[in-house]
Amino acid sequence: MDKYKNKLLNYASKLDAVVDACGEITKFANAITEENSQEATVTLLKKISSVADNSKYSIEVKKLANALKQSLIEYHGYCKVSELCNQEKVDEDTRTLPELLNELNELVGLENVKKKVNDLIIYQKVQKLRRDNNLHTSKSTLHLAFTGNPGTGKTTVARIVGRVYKQIGLLSKGHFIEVSRTDLIAGYQGQTALKVKKVIEKAKGGVLFIDEAYSITENDHSDSYGRECLTELTKALEDYRDDLVVIVAGYTKPMKLFFESNPGLKSRFNTFIEFDDYSAEELAQILVAMCKNNDYVLNETASERIKASLEEKVSEKDNNFANGRMVRNIYDDLIMNHARRVINIANASREDLSTIIAEDYEI
Repeated sequence: MDKYKNKLLNYASKLDAVVDACGEITKFANAITEENSQEATVTLLKKISSVADNSKYSIEVKKLANALKQSLIEYHGYCKVSELCNQEKVDEDTRTLPELLNELNELVGLENVKKKVNDLIIYQKVQKLRRDNNLHTSKSTLHLAFTGNPGTGKTTVARIVGRVYKQIGLLSKGHFIEVSRTDLIAGYQGQTALKVKKVIEKAKGGVLFIDEAYSITENDHSDSYGRECLTELTKALEDYRDDLVVIVAGYTKPMKLFFESNPGLKSRFNTFIEFDDYSAEELAQILVAMCKNNDYVLNETASERIKASLEEKVSEKDNNFANGRMVRNIYDDLIMNHARRVINIANASREDLSTIIAEDYEI
């Protein structure tokens, strides 16, 4: 996956720089790889066509546009094939339990989350040992509810939990499937239950992650479809509890209403974990890590300027504070502004190509 993702993002960044698209092409590519946005895919294809068909651009630029189009096709092709194979595919992650726990514990911030997840893992390991020794164990489920603002690491932690559960023998595959309302609810009466059953069948043996789970019931015009979905989902939570983990996630208040929307739904979930917002210092650490992982470095003045801006943003945050997603947007803007600046440097050095300066950060 990383091969096709990086290729797409690389060509998008290059085309963005040469046609001076103000970061739009890069942002659409990121929306495709991070959010699987169909709208972003359509828009990006239109942008590519507008470059390829415009006589003002050189042959080299048009070749770059076509390379981006080809990488987009390859990326979606790989995603589709992976999706089709997912039902039979056992998770290929070969990391050991200590390595997975180390990944969890090295995440920036999230101290409360780490403690609860580590306690949960310890508890489930001991329960399995008790079962193996014919001792009484509780009938608690593995299903989890993650609440908190966007960009706080809920999806990342969910993936780690699935792989950990596979390592300790609670799941047979440990693969990860993420779905939203559109993946669960059909367009007409009677078909939603079939759609949910299909998703559950693909997820068995692994983790089914439902982000913004409350969207299933919040549409007044399709309330009956939402009820049909929740009825089937609640049944599956009980029927497949021995080899399926369902993790629902979303904003705290709407999630409370979600659990109140169906009798018995909340009782299927034993563990509720709140993901707190990141502090300004933690957001800065996340940005530094993003830069390091992509061979960029913030110089001292850039680092100070960005930290001051993050402190201001944190102090003024509202209930929709985007946390890590905001940092991702800052990173995207930084590397785009860096590219615009460096393209004008004759014989740019390795340091020029990797160093982000204060000028690259626009408040």
